[in-house]
Amino acid sequence: MAQEKEAIFYRNWWYAGHQSQLAESGCYLTVQVCDQNIIVIRDRKGELNAYFNVCQHRGHELLSGSGKVRTITCPYHAWSYGLDGELKAARNTEKMIDFDKCQFALKPVQVEVFCGLVFVNLDLDAAPLRQQAADLETEIRAFCPRVDEVVFAQRDYFDVASNWKVLVDNFLECYHCHPAHKDFVNLVDMKSYTTTVHDIYSSHVSDAAATTESSAYHFEKGEIDFGYAGFFLWPNQTIWIYPGEPNISVLQMIPDGAGRTIEYQDWYLPNPQPSQQQLDAMDYQRDVLQPEDVGLCESVYRGLKSKGYNQGRFVVDPERSELSEHAVHHFQQLYVDAMGVSLD
Repeated sequence: MAQEKEAIFYRNWWYAGHQSQLAESGCYLTVQVCDQNIIVIRDRKGELNAYFNVCQHRGHELLSGSGKVRTITCPYHAWSYGLDGELKAARNTEKMIDFDKCQFALKPVQVEVFCGLVFVNLDLDAAPLRQQAADLETEIRAFCPRVDEVVFAQRDYFDVASNWKVLVDNFLECYHCHPAHKDFVNLVDMKSYTTTVHDIYSSHVSDAAATTESSAYHFEKGEIDFGYAGFFLWPNQTIWIYPGEPNISVLQMIPDGAGRTIEYQDWYLPNPQPSQQQLDAMDYQRDVLQPEDVGLCESVYRGLKSKGYNQGRFVVDPERSELSEHAVHHFQQLYVDAMGVSLD
């Protein structure tokens, strides 16, 4: 876990929220990248900035949750910072020798808006997300053209007794969908379901719905007619778009130690109050599909520790990608490369 933090999570793009949550000057949100607390805030010029959420005096965390401020003031000793991260005031330092406020600015973090979603990266030298996942934006916008206009509607929470990598593996293949997700395969036309891998992401798309009155939920066809669109973005975030009225959600797998994962699924809709159809889709995801996957992954994680298991075999089918596990292999290769592990 310690190695993963340094080699993976501190060096790659991590989902933080949506630009609609940072609409005005002073609006901020905080996000935890493993054990690193980050502030994302809009400054007076309208630019988004991100900083480590720690006072440069004695290390107290500065802000919590989300909200709006005029200045960033530490609740411990009241050192205060501008929205640009510069130290503006430090109590009782006026007569200190060689005290230079310029030396105590907040430490910056990379921030990028991608399809309306806000991402942060602790590595200041990392390539932009838009450069690393060049075609992902085009794909997302094809299924959710209003992605820049949506607003936060709901966060669902899952506590899973499994390593985060097992959860990613599970998302990346629909080989298990027929036996384990009967409502999903009733919703989605599996014959048109394709899984395609790219540099740091993979797409999982069904061009058509099997029916608009599935056992998952009922819907009317929206401005884009399709069955389902899901995307994995390295290292631990997935993006979901369901058919019907516009919607997009981000489900992130956050490691909580070696054998536990916290999952957050944030839903974004054109209005903060979902329609009945959108609510039905959200309820299906939270109450049916996700618990099915949680049970599967917890069982796999227990099984991986069995003395009766060594390794299986990737089922790869170039003709039926809906039943193929090549995207799992793709993720595991990204992991191996990032960790510097030799397979020889």
